[in-house]
Amino acid sequence: MKKAEIRELSDQELQKKLGESRRELLTLRIQQANQQLKNPLKLREVRRGIARILTIIREKKSA
Repeated sequence: MKKAEIRELSDQELQKKLGESRRELLTLRIQQANQQLKNPLKLREVRRGIARILTIIREKKSA
């Protein structure tokens, strides 16, 4: 997701998206451990997406 798209989400939607992303990261890590991961760059994308969401959440709390 792009930063602009994330900024438009409400706090509840951000929390939901964060949970979904963390679950996705967990499944990707399990696939990587079992050598079933077809696209290893997906791990980086998901981690960065989580970081973006957390950054937006912190910005909203401080504002």
